[in-house]
Amino acid sequence: MTEEKRVLAFDFGASSGRAVVGTFDGRTIHMEEVHRFANDPVMVRGTMYWDVLRLFHEIKQGMTKAHLSGPVASIGIDTWGVDFGLLDQRENLLENPVHYRDRRTAGMVEEAFRHIPQETLYGITGNQIMPINTLFQLLSLKEQRPEILEQAKTLLFMPDLLNYFLSGVCRAEYSIASTSQMLDARRRCWSKPVLDALDLPDSILPEIVPTGTRIGTLDAALCEELGFEPAEIIAVAGHDTQSAMAAVPTEQQEFLFLSCGTWSLLGTELAEPVINEASEQANITNEGGYGGKASFLKNIIGLWLIQECRRQWMREGHEYSFGELEQLARAAEPFRSFIHPDAPEFVPSGNMPARIRDYCRRTGQPVPESVGAIVRCIDESLAMRYHQAAIELEACLDRTYPRLHMIGGGIQSCLLCQMTADACGKEVLAGPVEATVLGNIALQLLSAGAIGSLREARRIIRDSESIQTYQPQEAERWQEEYQRWEAITSC
Repeated sequence: MTEEKRVLAFDFGASSGRAVVGTFDGRTIHMEEVHRFANDPVMVRGTMYWDVLRLFHEIKQGMTKAHLSGPVASIGIDTWGVDFGLLDQRENLLENPVHYRDRRTAGMVEEAFRHIPQETLYGITGNQIMPINTLFQLLSLKEQRPEILEQAKTLLFMPDLLNYFLSGVCRAEYSIASTSQMLDARRRCWSKPVLDALDLPDSILPEIVPTGTRIGTLDAALCEELGFEPAEIIAVAGHDTQSAMAAVPTEQQEFLFLSCGTWSLLGTELAEPVINEASEQANITNEGGYGGKASFLKNIIGLWLIQECRRQWMREGHEYSFGELEQLARAAEPFRSFIHPDAPEFVPSGNMPARIRDYCRRTGQPVPESVGAIVRCIDESLAMRYHQAAIELEACLDRTYPRLHMIGGGIQSCLLCQMTADACGKEVLAGPVEATVLGNIALQLLSAGAIGSLREARRIIRDSESIQTYQPQEAERWQEEYQRWEAITSC
């Protein structure tokens, strides 16, 4: 009989986090959420910060609760990409990490291109050009607060920083490093030419380790404080997208996936990065993953639009569940108004319903007034954007994919899943919902040798979870509406 293996996964999203114990019996993975907590940014004198000490407190709370049912062999942490903390010469945190939605990167992309051509930057890093990327955040520090960089000894991305708090070890995990626009995508190392072009210090960047590396053990003082047995600290795929990638329940080596959460990421897994004129034109990114694989994908604003609308309605005294919002959207008139989800006005936090109305008014469309009309506008527009991204990606690779694996929290909306199948004209296989956590757990089990390969891990996840299938409907109508969406959003 196979001995059960228990591991602890921490999954941090842009609005919440949770601690999940994964138990593997040799055949299936069982998950138990033991702690859930808010992850709210804090605005202080015009700067938006992550409350990282509070997050570490929540990690300790999760560890305490996990320990109630027995020891765990290892701990793995995944978070969002690009953001970081800086340690001083004594390896103390200089200040709270700044949120990627902070306005400090305004104008930094243009400033960077004055020193390094866009085609050169993309040609080295293979990263989608986005103002939120670490490179542009560092450039803003150099331009606006150079004294901070002068004091810095080490840069640690968010999962690496939390791993450091647990173990005292400073390392950069490969997948999270690949979100920075500072990594040479082909050589899989920090790009000195990029850093030199912008006069940024390479000395602050730690050693890069492969995804799934054991980086140390839980600090003895923490073990004593929490009554916790020593556990391995595993650098799982620190970028949550890549942890989710590990959980795509497919036997195919070539597949199309859509990770649907606060951000939507549509792409595929390749042996090597794809960096060419077509991918640069389409602004498609290359990220690193388990086994040195490259994820070729498009970053799209996702459920952030609905999340931010919901927060505004709550401020106005109306508390809607996501299920209620879906029902209101179902009842609303179809194809009435569209937005481009990635329009710059939708990136910051604030009154999202007002911005959506303004967009529709500016583009000469009917203005969605009701809650249901706004949510339907978002869902249909996201589905159209997924279709557009799939077309671009398939063109870069000169191939088509008959089906789309849809994973993450967004698949709890059956309406969005069906719209995605309709818009893309592809069979959609939806599941698992908890892809990121399952991937985090699977990568810990791979590191421990409890699972032999990524292919085996994906088979185990497929056997552990239920998958819902959606077939495309009304293909002709959706294609007609896609042409209209494209015309409206290209203005």
